[in-house]
Amino acid sequence: MCDKIMTHKPTLQYFILFAFVLLGCRFADELLQGTAGDVGQYGVARETAVFLLDSQPRTLDPALTYEGPGGVIGQLYSGLVRLDTDLQLQPELAAGWAVSDDGLIYTFYLRPNVPFHNGRLLTASDVVYSWERAADPATGSDTVLTYMGDIAGLAEKRAGEAETIVGLTAVDDHTLQVTLTAPSYTFLPKLAFPVAYVIDRETVDQPDWERQPNGTGPFKLSVWQDDELLILERNDNYYLEPANIEHLVLNLGAGLPLSLYEQGEIDLVGVGGGNLERAQNPNDPLAADLRTGVSFCTSFVGLNSSQPPFDDVRVRQAFNYALDKERLIGTFWDGNALPAGGILPPGMPGYTGQMAGYPFNPDRARQLLVEAGYEMDENGRFPAFPTLTYRTAGYGDADGFVTALIVLWQEALGVTIEPVIVDPFFYRDELYAGKVGNIFDSGWCADYPDPENFLDLLFHSQSPENLGRFANGEIDQALAMARREMNQTARLEQYAAIEQKIVDEAPVVLLAHDLTAVLVSPRLQNFILTPIGVPQWHRVWLQ
Repeated sequence: MCDKIMTHKPTLQYFILFAFVLLGCRFADELLQGTAGDVGQYGVARETAVFLLDSQPRTLDPALTYEGPGGVIGQLYSGLVRLDTDLQLQPELAAGWAVSDDGLIYTFYLRPNVPFHNGRLLTASDVVYSWERAADPATGSDTVLTYMGDIAGLAEKRAGEAETIVGLTAVDDHTLQVTLTAPSYTFLPKLAFPVAYVIDRETVDQPDWERQPNGTGPFKLSVWQDDELLILERNDNYYLEPANIEHLVLNLGAGLPLSLYEQGEIDLVGVGGGNLERAQNPNDPLAADLRTGVSFCTSFVGLNSSQPPFDDVRVRQAFNYALDKERLIGTFWDGNALPAGGILPPGMPGYTGQMAGYPFNPDRARQLLVEAGYEMDENGRFPAFPTLTYRTAGYGDADGFVTALIVLWQEALGVTIEPVIVDPFFYRDELYAGKVGNIFDSGWCADYPDPENFLDLLFHSQSPENLGRFANGEIDQALAMARREMNQTARLEQYAAIEQKIVDEAPVVLLAHDLTAVLVSPRLQNFILTPIGVPQWHRVWLQ
């Protein structure tokens, strides 16, 4: 999975598609010859290894990561459940579970003889410890309330008001009882997110434990050289079927995968723009390898609704009307996206395709600013409108995409917007700390296939993911009702009405829904293009 705070489009396509980009034989040759770390000395054979391109992990602590289960952490650790490549819920550490008639008590039956990487057998107390650690305010998890807040007493633990989580009980070594505050349709799929993964309570407090993570996943960490190399090796004692490949080798530097693919030396690559046009030509050799699909991601720009001028819905609507999305998509997405009329992406349960959104209409945008009380001069400018800040991740000057947004808004509305560039390593932390300015880069990719994952998490006034501090009591009440609705048909109907209300309130500036396109070599077998990142490298093999 991708990090939850998306940057703007120039990196969005690859950001959405994978945590990794596979490299081919040339990179393997360089590694085996020692020019990029000499992985041959670690017992890596190119015939049984997949070579990946990734960046330096911010953390390998499941409680602290923003990375989804498709990334490195999803290979090292396990949860009670997981989503498969069909986005269906599957048992993982839990062999099965039972639910009480009132939907409040879940009893999980853990698989017996599940070993950690060091051989110690997992028990229910390990699950309790992992979840209480994730909820401990000293841990500082930003995701535990989002994905595990249904558990009774977890919010109190996270707030520092309780020593333990009252809703967790280890009945015996292989039975875990979980009590919820209210019935939850999405409780189980949310447990597939890494914050609910199980860690080893006996090693997690050791110095630099992340360099020697002791998980239960299908791979073990073998080598980690900062900003250079990370190697995962197959866990032959994995409690389910062991991986088909022996190693995952992650190059933590840059790479040029597309050129290698064209030479037949790479297994997988995302394509867009002119390269996608080539692959769509049935006479091009790349056409046979092309796969396309949707991603459960929506790109948008965040607005700080808690302070002027965006505390006024008319101003928020004006900024939506003032952007030419078709022009942006043609320029920065290379046409490989759909304009976002609504919040839910195509393919997501609850997506209707009927949200009109905000088509480009600068006249209507300026009229809305006038209605909001701002005087327009004879040149169509608003001299009394406050200077706005646009926070974005980067180095030096704002990149082309942010610059284009600012120029389009300034041309259409006659306002002044100043970019604020934040070091990418700290950007996400600053947003969660409330340092969002007026406008900020944002976006969202789903972690489970339910409209709650967008509408409730992003726009309920009490959600930690509501970075723009949007608040609407009527929408809060409707979200609370939909959250408790256990009938899927009624649930989706409720969310459709809620989505329309949120779009009308315009808490964000909607941009696009990505369409994904990848080239997959026949050498790479059983790789599935999914709209949500899920663990699957242990199911891939090389022909």
